[in-house]
Amino acid sequence: MDNMATQELEALRFIRYEAADAIGYITLNRPDKRNALSADMVTELKLAFEFAEEDDACKVVVLRAEGPAFCAGADLAYIQELQGFGYTDNLADSTHLMQLFHQVYTLKKVVIAQVQGHALAGGCGLVTVCDFAFSVPEARFGYTEVKIGFLPAIVSVFLLRKVGEARTKQLLLTGDVLPASRALELGLLTSVVEPAELAAHVYAFARRLCVENSTQSMEITKEMLARLPEMPLEDSLRYAAQLNAEARGSVDCRRGIAAFLAKEKISWDN
Repeated sequence: MDNMATQELEALRFIRYEAADAIGYITLNRPDKRNALSADMVTELKLAFEFAEEDDACKVVVLRAEGPAFCAGADLAYIQELQGFGYTDNLADSTHLMQLFHQVYTLKKVVIAQVQGHALAGGCGLVTVCDFAFSVPEARFGYTEVKIGFLPAIVSVFLLRKVGEARTKQLLLTGDVLPASRALELGLLTSVVEPAELAAHVYAFARRLCVENSTQSMEITKEMLARLPEMPLEDSLRYAAQLNAEARGSVDCRRGIAAFLAKEKISWDN
């Protein structure tokens, strides 16, 4: 990253970004506010994910948090401020959060949520748009917006894709807060890990992706999976065939096939 990017990263107040061992770590850093989301925090998250996507030292992104809570949803002071908003301001604010969720969901690099505490409302939405999510057993998850007369509108777009209509209705219409074990059963989580093992488990998983998988292949696969659900069957098959043909001519594919044919184990971490 250039000096300007470094200066902007150092100016972040609510988010930290660092990269090590090809893993980019984005850390929610408002533990005194349970890492609740405000407009400024959403802005900083968007910047951090933009940095991570362009950072050559980062192949996989881990989203984590400081303190006992992962993210408690919207900041209470910010919710009070919203009471004075008109439709135009509310639409701009909603679009701001929508852009963050879309950015994470479509990021070129794999995003892993490392959930060490409760993830509620918008915080649960953040977990939803990540590609993988690892949680401690004590964490609680829920889309609680209906409890206060609000709508879980933006996250519904991504949740429908992730767990299907029936489970999305169950989660969004009840607003129930679920234990990690139930969130795992419903498909919100990849795995539940003991607190003492969480960081090491996520690190090992991220490193495995860095070493065993082609970054280019993961990037194209993510884009493909984001686009396929909205395509008619015939269009999706043509699109898949096109990607298949393009991949065969790529440098990564040639390198991988050469190693496979030579019965050599390839490491993509270089």
